[in-house]
Amino acid sequence: MWRLSLLLAGALRMAAQEVGRAPEAAEVRQYGLTIAPDGKGLPAGKGTPAQGRELFSAKCARCHGEKAQGDIGPPLVGGQGTLATKKPLKTVGSFWPYAPTVWDYVHRAMPFDKAGTLAPDEVYSLVAYVLFLNGIVPENATMDAKSLAKVRMPNRDGFIPDPRPDVKRK
Repeated sequence: MWRLSLLLAGALRMAAQEVGRAPEAAEVRQYGLTIAPDGKGLPAGKGTPAQGRELFSAKCARCHGEKAQGDIGPPLVGGQGTLATKKPLKTVGSFWPYAPTVWDYVHRAMPFDKAGTLAPDEVYSLVAYVLFLNGIVPENATMDAKSLAKVRMPNRDGFIPDPRPDVKRK
């Protein structure tokens, strides 16, 4: 039995060495960004819904559908007015309270199979496109660190402070 354990441990070690690799310095730096809800920490860059439309088609539509209506991945549009119903639809347009946190999520987690590979301009463009699809920004909008921080999301006031006495407040 102990021989089998040694054999399995060796096989797992070899498999892990084949799959994994050390991250490059640029990869480590990209995960060090801290983006606050008010936009502090957003990097330089910019993007428009038109640029985002092309990127979305190439990098996002296979999971989220051509019009961001959802497919394998969740829908990103719609749902406004559904959060208080029995079947709430939580999307960028109905649930997210701050636009900079959408940027942060897309930057860190998308595309699902290549998370963290999007350049800041690509993220600004994709977020601009999704915000446009939700009717939050106009089609001619340019999103950058300043303008994204000024976007007022429909559910901005939909969250309430945590009433627990053991939670520290600022």
